[in-house]
Amino acid sequence: MITKAEHTRQRILDAALSVFSRKGYYDARMDDIVAEADSSKGSVYFHFSSKETLFLALIDEFARRLEESLTKAIAAEQGGVRRVEAALNAGLSVFGKYRQLAKIFLVQAVGLGQTFEVKRLKILDNFAVLIKEHLDEAIADKDIQPIDTTIVAYAWVGAINELVMRWIQTGQPEPERILPTLRTMLLQSIGFERDL
Repeated sequence: MITKAEHTRQRILDAALSVFSRKGYYDARMDDIVAEADSSKGSVYFHFSSKETLFLALIDEFARRLEESLTKAIAAEQGGVRRVEAALNAGLSVFGKYRQLAKIFLVQAVGLGQTFEVKRLKILDNFAVLIKEHLDEAIADKDIQPIDTTIVAYAWVGAINELVMRWIQTGQPEPERILPTLRTMLLQSIGFERDL
C-alpha cells in the first residue's frame, strides 16, 4: 500500500513533469511546481531540496519506467535476436508513452552539467549493456556470426537515440515509420536477415 508521503512525492513529480513540459527546465520555477501540485512549499522542499534535485528524480523515474518495460518485453521472448527486437519495440513504446518526459530528458536537459550528464550516460550505458547481452546470446545460439557486441550495442544506441530525439523534437519520422526500417537496418548490420 502506498503511504501518504509516497503519494505526495508522486503528486509533486507529476506536477513537475507538467510544469517542465510546458515551460522547459530553465523557465520552470519551484513556485510553479508548488502551485501545480496543490501543495505547500515546505512539502515540496521536504521531498526535493531544489529544482535540479526534482528534475533528476524525474529522470530516475523515466529510467525506471524504461528499464521495467524493456525487462518485461525481453522476458516474454526466446532467443537473443527476438529479445533485441522486443527491446527495440518496448523502448520506442516507452518514449512514445512518456514523450513529454523523454523530451525533457533528451532535449531540454542538455547543458545541465556533470550530474545530469553522468545520469544520462548511465541510462544509455544500461541500454547498451542490455543490447550487448542479447547480441552475445544470439552469437551463442549461432543466430549471428561473432562480432564485437560492445561496439555494435553503442552504435545501435546512437542510432536509436538520434531517431528518438528527432521524433521528439519535430514529430518526424513517426514511430510507425521508425521501427520497421530501424529493425531492418540494425539486424542487417549484424548479418541477421532471416524473418523472425
